[in-house]
Amino acid sequence: MKIHEYQAKEIFAAFSIPVLRGMVATTPADALKAAHEIGLPVVVKAQVLVGSRGRAGGVKIARTFEEVEEFAGRILGLKIKGLVVDKVFVTEAINYKSELYLGFVIDRRTRQAVMMASAAGGVEIEEVARTSPEKILKNQVDPLVGLHSYQARDAGLKLLGNAKQANQFSAIALRLYQIMIAHDCSLVEINPLVVMNDDKLLALDAKINLDDNALYRHPQLESLRDTASEDPGEVAARGAGLSYVKLAGSIGCVVNGAGLAMATMDLIKRYGGEPANFLDIGGSSRPEKMAIAMKVLLADRNVRAVLVNIFGGITRCDDVAKGLLIASHEVGVEVPVVARLTGTNQKEAREILQGSKILFADDMSAAVRKVIEVAK
Repeated sequence: MKIHEYQAKEIFAAFSIPVLRGMVATTPADALKAAHEIGLPVVVKAQVLVGSRGRAGGVKIARTFEEVEEFAGRILGLKIKGLVVDKVFVTEAINYKSELYLGFVIDRRTRQAVMMASAAGGVEIEEVARTSPEKILKNQVDPLVGLHSYQARDAGLKLLGNAKQANQFSAIALRLYQIMIAHDCSLVEINPLVVMNDDKLLALDAKINLDDNALYRHPQLESLRDTASEDPGEVAARGAGLSYVKLAGSIGCVVNGAGLAMATMDLIKRYGGEPANFLDIGGSSRPEKMAIAMKVLLADRNVRAVLVNIFGGITRCDDVAKGLLIASHEVGVEVPVVARLTGTNQKEAREILQGSKILFADDMSAAVRKVIEVAK
């Protein structure tokens, strides 16, 4: 779960990480009011859950109140990477000496958090990693003992060459790691972390991604979710208790169980296809859940064929079949559907779907090959 910059900065401030004062606005008039309260000049920043806002025209420096209204009016309603801007963050505009990058991310290979720091701040860290990986300092963080102050201080000295600033850097890094642990974050990032004219460090931007699987431990963070900035299919699927992730392929997948879903996607790739999604209906046996899964999947216009791969245990094949019929009646299924229904009540499922246009396969490999064929 991603949250907006202004929300991340509120969390930063609660952990004593220095940030600039700012206010959220949803209209040009609100932006003007914020600018009067903050004082000129200000930066008007689009609040959308994607990067490259500046390149898209979503970040503007306003030096007059007229410019504040003009820029806010121009940015509100702007579409950035498919997302419409419905709020802006009005914050102080400052001069500074240099930009750094500081962030923590989960390294799934080592099962540890890793601190990443670089003097190449202000640009996407993925680009730095691709073109100049030697510019990124990395420190693995042992989860049993946490981030050591000497690790952060050493990184600060290498980047800044100044003991006083290295201590500031260390303090900010330690607090950033505290945020990651306290809120079960998958990513916390300051880009850029700037050195101001008085040599103090300040978080000019803020980014936090929360681990969806840990949100049950943080019910207060659920209110930070902006469903308007999320994929509509993922929102609908989450509301129905489905696990859904949209991908770029053309073969829709409806599977029960995360392991089987991953194996299905792997097999599609192996036989030359591209999965359009990860969709796990879980162990529920409600036909309505299957119907919702099909509706979510078919809303993706890139889907040219659907593979329903069910290994029935708790999930009954006949209930899946009933859900498929509900979906075909309510939304219409205009693309080919290949079904492999094995396990509990598989015979009954076939009887229910007799006379439908659904293509059956007896095993998983045959089902995958068939769905790739009909998708062409």
